Amino acid sequence: MGPLKGMKIVEIGSIGPGPFCAQMLADMGAEIVRIDRKTPSAISQETRYEILHRNRRSVSVDLKKSEGVQAVLKLISQAEALIEGFRPGVMEKLGLGPDICLQQNPGLVYGRMTGWGQDGPMSQAAGHDINYISLSGALHAIGRKGEKPAVPLNLVGDFGGGGMLLAFGIMCGIYEARNSGKGQVVDASMVEGSAALMGMFFGMSAGGLHSTNRGTNLLDGGAHFYDTYETADGKWISIGSIEPQFYALLLKHAEIEDEAFQNQMAIDQWPKWKEKVTDIFKTKTRDEWCDIMEGTDVCFAPVLALDEVMEHPHNQARQSFIEFCGVVQPAPAPRFSRTEPEMRYPPPGKGEHNDEALKDWGFQPGEIEALKAGDII
Repeated sequence: MGPLKGMKIVEIGSIGPGPFCAQMLADMGAEIVRIDRKTPSAISQETRYEILHRNRRSVSVDLKKSEGVQAVLKLISQAEALIEGFRPGVMEKLGLGPDICLQQNPGLVYGRMTGWGQDGPMSQAAGHDINYISLSGALHAIGRKGEKPAVPLNLVGDFGGGGMLLAFGIMCGIYEARNSGKGQVVDASMVEGSAALMGMFFGMSAGGLHSTNRGTNLLDGGAHFYDTYETADGKWISIGSIEPQFYALLLKHAEIEDEAFQNQMAIDQWPKWKEKVTDIFKTKTRDEWCDIMEGTDVCFAPVLALDEVMEHPHNQARQSFIEFCGVVQPAPAPRFSRTEPEMRYPPPGKGEHNDEALKDWGFQPGEIEALKAGDII
């Protein structure tokens, strides 16, 4: 299995970045038990579509009862890490805060995922991805000239600056704990995670290479050679011809012969040139532009919809997307040459693995039956 085979982690069920962090680690082979609430979730869909929950097992526990808390602590005592994504203080109220868990397991890496962080004046306020990336400067930087900031799905805060950051933090913590024998708390904030993603732009801004005026810069759609364009059939392509040699190929394959275009970095001309490039790309269909540019060093790709990605020859060759339990989804990534990740479990229903997972984690049959009898699981 994957490179994290043998690593045991407890995930306290949440939404968004917490499950994505757990998915990243589970895809790599970590054995993760997800602790789900017995009560219905506010946001739910058919189990097989919960891709973020794949590759792990679910135990449904009533954490309002002390027996439930004790059962989870028994799981935690065997784990290298814990993942939780509640507002600061909630885990403490449940009796599962860091102090108690680290007393139970001194080597535990206690991973905490929040939007604002564990402290600070906004730490207790509700929020979502869009709010966290607002505070980091990321949202302000994304959008068209003269238009309001564009919402980049919830990729920047929840996933890139959230779940993936926490997965990185947990792995750093586990590496250190395996050397020191001591656990610690990982405080992953989506404000700070999305700010980390913006590091290059802070540097470019300080160096005078990036303006706070949206849609006027090199990488925000301001340049005529780094943008998306509509084609004759109403579909879209993307161009990223930044380097001079790639830009020269763009001019060649798009049959742009105007000498003025040779002065690539004449920023004041970008809006005018973009109008011309827009008109040029509307003269052919997406497939026709693919025939001309795809596979060249223009830095070109068709803009594919979710229902198209699995059909592209490159994605097919690498099996970048898979169909698992009837649902098309991204394959585990990254790739490893020797310890290849594999799909083990479909997204579980709540409590689907109560008996199986608890038994594998050392619970005796009598303990499991007692938990059932007490309506704990």
